[in-house]
Amino acid sequence: MDSDLVKANLNLYAVLKNLEDLCEYDKEMKDLISSWNISIQFIVRNGPSAFLHFSRGKCEVARGSMKNPSIVLFFISPSHLNRMFDGKANPIPFKGFTKLGFLSKEFPRLTDRLSYYLRPTDELIKNNDYFKMNTRLTLNTAAFSIPEIAAFDSTGIKISSKIPDGTVVMRILPGFHSASITFSGGAASAQKGDTENPMAVMEMKNLEVAGDFLNGRSDPFTAIASGDVSIMGLIPMLDNMSILLDRVQHYLS
Repeated sequence: MDSDLVKANLNLYAVLKNLEDLCEYDKEMKDLISSWNISIQFIVRNGPSAFLHFSRGKCEVARGSMKNPSIVLFFISPSHLNRMFDGKANPIPFKGFTKLGFLSKEFPRLTDRLSYYLRPTDELIKNNDYFKMNTRLTLNTAAFSIPEIAAFDSTGIKISSKIPDGTVVMRILPGFHSASITFSGGAASAQKGDTENPMAVMEMKNLEVAGDFLNGRSDPFTAIASGDVSIMGLIPMLDNMSILLDRVQHYLS
């Protein structure tokens, strides 16, 4: 197992995915990108690829390649990409040399804001707006990490092969946010939002419970026993998915 490859997939497909919600729910960032009409392609040699597309005040993050991006950023290895996410390396621009000002000034405002929300402190989470955004993004990161753990982590591959086909929904009540993870043939995919007829459901009764539960500030067994977190449906499916989630901390903690 190549741990750098697993982490690179998590960074591109789970962490970076949060830019969509950041640009939608953070007013400052929404205003920042309101006039952007630009796309950024990430290419990692022997690793993943993804692109960002900003248009009409929206941000889209997707797997793979897009036609004619404005900027192409190349990384010589998964480790190179991970060092950039850790603030210890820079990408190699292959296209978009006239937009280096955007990459050095405007775009970092967005990525710095994402890092700010994903690295909570005891003081920061006292702010309700911060707490709401951190909880939303943490749920996204968890959901979109599962397919990568199921595909590339050696333990994850074994566990996911035992999970029956079907969808698991993770919900934060009352109607705050949800994500769906669908398993099929040992592989997994994720999407934001609910789904009809899930095989299993994990519901967190409110934002405070979800924030503590998702960030590991509460004991999961106590949360479930007290009813703060409800689990329904095919419980072994949730048990196995929890093992996959535990593996995420190995790479992103």
